[in-house]
Amino acid sequence: MRKIWGLWRWRRNPLRRRTDVVEACAALIAASLILLVAPAVGWASGSLAHGALVKAAREQRAERHLLSATVVKVLPHPPIDSDPETASARDAHRRVLARWTGPDGSKHEGTLGAHPGADPGERFRIWTDDRGRPVGRPLDTATAATHAVLAGIGAAGATAVLVDGARRLVVWQLMRRRYVQWDIAWERAGQDWGRADADS
Repeated sequence: MRKIWGLWRWRRNPLRRRTDVVEACAALIAASLILLVAPAVGWASGSLAHGALVKAAREQRAERHLLSATVVKVLPHPPIDSDPETASARDAHRRVLARWTGPDGSKHEGTLGAHPGADPGERFRIWTDDRGRPVGRPLDTATAATHAVLAGIGAAGATAVLVDGARRLVVWQLMRRRYVQWDIAWERAGQDWGRADADS
């Protein structure tokens, strides 16, 4: 409350410069935009992203099919990788030669990833397209919602950063103008500096 009262009294301060007023207005406008516009941009972006992702998930569920594949042969592990990230991903799946029948009745055979303990003759589930080609799992609604929320947060954050960047650019220009004005004032003062009759 004291700061607000101080700003109110500052309006009539004789030392207040025009650049001070512009800087205060820029800060007020930036704060208003960050508090009002950034959330609105985030909400709009998140809603648009959610709509697009839900539509994509619906299309993927219509085009992808969950089928059973049979392990024909377990393939040997690839050479040991020293990278712990790729090594953990490698250990989570076992490469197998498998057979499956596509949704259109076509027969397929190929290398797939199965769980680490897969044995020949064992059946496991895979996702395929309409022609029986292996594809990734379709996007689910929870993942779509998560991506939409992240998109909204990112858009709101980017808007806030842009607004604050514009405010900082305005303040930087004002500071340059102040320095120029100070240099001019010091130059004028320097001509009379030390003279006894400077004030007369």
